[in-house]
Amino acid sequence: MGLDQLIEKCKTNNTKAQGEIYKLFANKLFSVCLKYSRNYTEAEDNLQDAFLVIFDKMHAFKHQGSFEGWLKRIVINTVLQRYRKEKVFDIISENTIQDVEIDIEENSISIDYLLHIVQQLPDRYRMVFNLYVLDGFSHKEVAEKLKISIGTSKSNLARARQVLKRTIENYTEKQTLNPYNGKPKTY
Repeated sequence: MGLDQLIEKCKTNNTKAQGEIYKLFANKLFSVCLKYSRNYTEAEDNLQDAFLVIFDKMHAFKHQGSFEGWLKRIVINTVLQRYRKEKVFDIISENTIQDVEIDIEENSISIDYLLHIVQQLPDRYRMVFNLYVLDGFSHKEVAEKLKISIGTSKSNLARARQVLKRTIENYTEKQTLNPYNGKPKTY
């Protein structure tokens, strides 16, 4: 059965078709959830919540544009909605701080470690960082999605970059000082 047929069957609440859609896209969408979540368990919860929304809104998909892109937008919006309810985007300060560039030596830090340190960012920093840097939204779009000002978006991005830069510098310094510190740490 083709994707278009599966989509149409999902619109009639066919659980077998929903299961197939889940199998086809769960891994890709989980990586999106993982990027926006604090940890693995929260990402699993976010994925389940997102699929409930996806199946509830399946009738709204009109076969225009990428189905995967449509799914990804729902996942991101579902996760952001969860954080809006938790009020993690309350404004602390809109003072724009100097933007920071992060230089990472190729092969010096694993992708798993980078994901780990992004997940450790405060929620408001992580959301802005992911939307702006990883998903390519403009500050205006980030501000609209998170219901914050453009200045707050810019400030939160700069702060996220500062935190990441310090964490990476500390990590690489430790690796340089003691590259064989016993057991390798995995993330």
